[in-house]
Amino acid sequence: MTSLVLNRRNRFQLQQQLKHTRDAALCRRTLAILEIDQGKSPAVVAEELGVTRQSIYNWIEIYAKTYDPLSLLDEARSGRPSSWTPDFEELLPKLLKESPRQWGFQAVNWTVPLLRQQLASWDGRWLAEDTIRRRLHQLPISRHRT
Repeated sequence: MTSLVLNRRNRFQLQQQLKHTRDAALCRRTLAILEIDQGKSPAVVAEELGVTRQSIYNWIEIYAKTYDPLSLLDEARSGRPSSWTPDFEELLPKLLKESPRQWGFQAVNWTVPLLRQQLASWDGRWLAEDTIRRRLHQLPISRHRT
């Protein structure tokens, strides 16, 4: 399906969505539908937006089912399960109360790489540094060095 005919109401709704959305993916999809309505080919629109032609066809198909601009929203995905476990949740505050020297490190203060190494020594899983940083920011602790 490459031809899509919008009425004034459909066009207005899409233009309003384009004007007010802060979601880049939704903006791209909305713009694609409006460009197709203006008579551009899916290949041209795909090239202009830096996506595949198949993406354009998919967006047209999704939109044409309901003619609802919100149908172009990205669906929620489960994503990769977190490697962070309840055990880590318990261990991290305990580790922070102790010195890294007590665990054989030649350091006065814990750093994210040291925490990462110590946590990995317990179950063999290497957590991402960003994961550890996120958890540190969630703890009610002082971030100042001693």
